Amino acid sequence: MSTLLDTLTSRFDKAIVAAFGEEHAGTPPVLRRSNRADFQADVALGLGRKLGRPPREIAEALVAKLDLAGLADKIEIAGPGFVNLTLTDAWLSRELDSAAADARLGVPAETPETVVIDYSSPNVAKEMHVGHVRSTLIGDSLARVLEHLGHRVIRQNHLGDWGTPFGMLIEHLLDTSATSGSEAASLSIRDLDTFYREARAKFDGDAAFADRSRKRVVLLQSGDAKTLELWRQLVDLSTSYFGQIYERLGVKLTSADICSESFYNPKLGPVTDALRDKGLLQESDGADCVFPPGFTSKEGNPLPLIVRKKDGGYGYAATDLAAVRHRTETLGASRVLYVVGAPQQQHLTMVFAVAAMAGWLPSSARATHVAFGSILGPDKKMFKTREGGTVKLADLLDEAITRALAIIEEKNPAHLDETARRDVARMIGIGALKYVDLSSDRVKDYVFDWNRMLAFDGNTAPYLQFAHARTRSILRKAGGTVAGATIAVHAPEERALALALLGFGDVVASVADSLQPHRLCTYLFDLATVTTAFLENCPVLKAEDDATRASRLALCEVSSKVLARGLDLLGIEAPEVM
Repeated sequence: MSTLLDTLTSRFDKAIVAAFGEEHAGTPPVLRRSNRADFQADVALGLGRKLGRPPREIAEALVAKLDLAGLADKIEIAGPGFVNLTLTDAWLSRELDSAAADARLGVPAETPETVVIDYSSPNVAKEMHVGHVRSTLIGDSLARVLEHLGHRVIRQNHLGDWGTPFGMLIEHLLDTSATSGSEAASLSIRDLDTFYREARAKFDGDAAFADRSRKRVVLLQSGDAKTLELWRQLVDLSTSYFGQIYERLGVKLTSADICSESFYNPKLGPVTDALRDKGLLQESDGADCVFPPGFTSKEGNPLPLIVRKKDGGYGYAATDLAAVRHRTETLGASRVLYVVGAPQQQHLTMVFAVAAMAGWLPSSARATHVAFGSILGPDKKMFKTREGGTVKLADLLDEAITRALAIIEEKNPAHLDETARRDVARMIGIGALKYVDLSSDRVKDYVFDWNRMLAFDGNTAPYLQFAHARTRSILRKAGGTVAGATIAVHAPEERALALALLGFGDVVASVADSLQPHRLCTYLFDLATVTTAFLENCPVLKAEDDATRASRLALCEVSSKVLARGLDLLGIEAPEVM
């Protein structure tokens, strides 16, 4: 099944070839919604510049060849050469019936490829905090969208579980445990968070402890059995905690998706040797480096990517290169997404460049840094607690649910018992937390505002969830849709809803291409808005006749399904009642 834009684009492409020749095949028609018609095509403006002819003359030649029989009943040329289209009621009705019968709701499956997504990536022995929110939520949504389009998605949770910090943690554990660390298994993650700060303070202030910690790192890296046992206890406790957070968030990350720093440790030497064999490795101040072309320091000197440090240790670059190699050569990825904060842009760009030089990122594969901005507090500074500390993710989830429950209690919905209220509060609170993040352009910072995100009006999750619950309520009262009902589009609100619903496939594809979940949020907000207008202006249960009632019930059903499916692609639940 083609999407609405695919169908229109195909018709325009044929007309462009017929009017101007094969050399212009594939010229984008630049279609967009318009307040003057259903769609407006701006293609004549670009073609006019390219061909050196007036855009209106181009538009006239194009329209003369444009075959929209049965699809559009009104085609006009406006202004300097805009082509305005109004689709027929019959075509909209037929296409919407087809989409309603389609389990994919008009979202066509794409040619499948293997996509690896690197996201979340918290550190072992630390609580997850607000800084992990964006990577986790954006990565989860992109994974859902790509899977829905038919791609094989491999999630990679690149946990920080290796290096100097574990030397100091294990030494501190040994210092405080007479049983050489067997008490670690009884620690909660909150104990570990405090434990980490204590170990760090000791490492920074006690030279002897710091020296023992470094030696412990050597034991860890050399595979000392006792050291590995203690390290494993810390890792297991942390991964169990991460799993609990992901479950509360409704994020599709499991222990099977963990591919941490320690996994790549045995691969660092081979990566370095391979770079040397390819003639890419150079010695610089005692370190082994690669100098990818085009990267320079502020002084204009070639900028190195340090693979192995002067002391013989490996840094993040070596691990990241090993990860690229593993993901393309072993996992077979043709697309690799790194959902990582914007400050890592230069580092990742250099890693991708070196991986391409080494042949680990061939032309058949592509790696993309899915950068994102920061979450800011009301003061426009980094989001902190009132005491100035880091906001822990578990606390943020608790507060979101508590605030949502207070709003529900204030509304006092008689149809919800206490258990239902708490469940709805969970869906609203967690959904609001996710939506406020995903609805923002990911490359920009945004201000965290509880009142705005939990509002039942405006571009918020509760507004979308309520629109869905309202359609479900109507369908329950009607006893469901009428079997074999045909959707008929006549009223302006019905047309607006039909056009919005038929745009679902296009927006899902655009999110997969642009890696911008906020496009789906904008679409769903618009859909919820036109759904609300439809319900307020077109009586459903009290429609003027049985055929109209059945048609409008079917419209409610499709709208309900698309809202629920769209929210699910964002990782947000859609309550049946609110």
